[in-house]
Amino acid sequence: MRRITLLVAIIMALVVPQFINASNGVTYGPRASAFSIETNDDAQQVKLRIYKDGMGGKPIKTVNMKRDKGNPALWQTSIKGDLKGRFYTFDVKYNGKFRGECPGIWATAVGVNGRRGAIIDMTTTDPQGWNTDKRPVIAAKDLIIYEMHHRDFSIDASSGIEHKGKFLGLTEPRAIEHLKRLGVNAVHVLPSFDYASVDETRLGEPQYNWGYDPVNYNVPEGGYSTDPYRPEVRIREFKQMVQSLHRAGIKVILDVVYNHTWNIDGSNFQLSRPDYFYRKNADGSYSNGSGCGNETASEREGMRRFMIESVKYWISEYHIDGFRFDLMGVHDVETMNAIRQAVPQDIFIYGEGWSAGSCAYPGELAMKANINKMPGIAAFSDEMRDALRGPWDSNSKAAFLGGVKGNEESIKFGIVGAIQHPGVDYSKVNYSKAPYTLEPTQMIAYVSCHDDMCLVDRLKASVKDITADELIRLDLLAQTVVMTSQGVPFMLSGEEMLRDKKGVHNSFESPDSINHLDWGNLERYPQVMDYYTGLIAMRKAHPAFHMGSADMVRRNLEFLPTENCLVAYHINGRDVPGEQWGDIYVAFNAHKRARTIEVPKGEYTVVCRNIKCDPAGIATVKAKGGKVTIPAQSALIIHN
Repeated sequence: MRRITLLVAIIMALVVPQFINASNGVTYGPRASAFSIETNDDAQQVKLRIYKDGMGGKPIKTVNMKRDKGNPALWQTSIKGDLKGRFYTFDVKYNGKFRGECPGIWATAVGVNGRRGAIIDMTTTDPQGWNTDKRPVIAAKDLIIYEMHHRDFSIDASSGIEHKGKFLGLTEPRAIEHLKRLGVNAVHVLPSFDYASVDETRLGEPQYNWGYDPVNYNVPEGGYSTDPYRPEVRIREFKQMVQSLHRAGIKVILDVVYNHTWNIDGSNFQLSRPDYFYRKNADGSYSNGSGCGNETASEREGMRRFMIESVKYWISEYHIDGFRFDLMGVHDVETMNAIRQAVPQDIFIYGEGWSAGSCAYPGELAMKANINKMPGIAAFSDEMRDALRGPWDSNSKAAFLGGVKGNEESIKFGIVGAIQHPGVDYSKVNYSKAPYTLEPTQMIAYVSCHDDMCLVDRLKASVKDITADELIRLDLLAQTVVMTSQGVPFMLSGEEMLRDKKGVHNSFESPDSINHLDWGNLERYPQVMDYYTGLIAMRKAHPAFHMGSADMVRRNLEFLPTENCLVAYHINGRDVPGEQWGDIYVAFNAHKRARTIEVPKGEYTVVCRNIKCDPAGIATVKAKGGKVTIPAQSALIIHN
């Protein structure tokens, strides 16, 4: 009997290549396909239905699945013949009722709108040369992240991109050349898995969403493909996008939303295993730490395993380079550490170190304050963000950029990457009264992202009577702070084009007229793109701005005396491996008038001043009397 069982297992292994998880979903083979699904132990029956198409029509075959004798939660069946091109659903019975059809939680290919799983041969989805595609080798300390939404980036006619709003838009020369000129080396794409809010059957009509409403976590979104009705198209085009970016030396970071599902009753999680994947309050109501009506229970074995296997799948099948965890503070610390340990060390992991509400979990959550308990995982610094632009809970209040004093220590906190540093007075930092990172690469430095107002809109809303010249100066000043931080710098796409969203605070479902990038601004404001390009080139060329080690930062970076709305520091470049500059002085002046700082007497090369930044140097200056001047509302970077 054992010999027969072993023989069957060997045959199935040969005939049926293994995909995401051997105990879930569909495993296709040209002579037979195996299907399996996990349920709660009290499931009474599971029906598998096979369909000709991804929507509509009656099933062409219905099979009662069999419960595994050794595992009452596992149901399995196999169907002989070549089912390639067909679709399937599972329907689980509890308490005498079938809950409704779904593709299960492990689907790796789906039909239009993701309601049915698709049976395909994944090897046929690989673009030419995919087997030689390699992830770019870029250390965490060297990353410069560009956050973008597929539709925003290319939808406007001014983009000159043919495949507007599609994965393929990022394969075109216009897109690649822009990113390479800018100098970013990692693209963070907003949720690109199959999500609920865009109807893929109506793509000819204007529809917009950021995509934070997950349906099928392991399948690319059909709305970004050229044909959502053909399951293999979205997969192949996503891979083509990754391949093109990799060839340009740019990593691809995927925004993942495991903290909640688009709804509860209709979710694949709930239809498969009712109430298993969600946390509940003591009164039996669903906890809502995500602010979206539910929160997942990452601490449970099934959910933790799902998250681990899902990120591993995106790495192996799609060659993804990193993950940004939406509302990471909803997940438990143990799960995040397990994910970190399960993937290669060159996979960059970061997330929002907060939740959107209280979570029904008594243990340690992956909040910002617990980052020091999660080595190799980074979190966004809202300390730096809000110290620069103003508090998150008020669009009209200014901070450092608006000449408001009292934000200097929070900016210094961000400059050192949220590590322990003797030059920072933590009692004066806005949100964190203690360092929370072990290394500076655990902090994401930024001033704006897709959430809240973009930088231009925030400046217009918070700086009274701001002029066009001031707007540009303050925009560039903000990004200079970000790009010279010892943390990992992060920017919102379009800021190099002086992007605005017409003042809309939360544009998650605003029309293209609000969210689009106006590529014409590259010609209207060429000095902005030139500055960004020079600033990024300077950071990449000079290790002093991304030392990567807390000890090295403490040893080589010292702050000059702090003044209201003026932050300055010195870096000893001689002790930084690979650094060609000696003494480096960086100063940020948010005043409407010029200010001075004291430096040792001598001659210095100016690489950043006013609205110009060039690592090759733009001028020389002699520090007569040991002082140099920082122009109004700008940064100064000099070296000897």
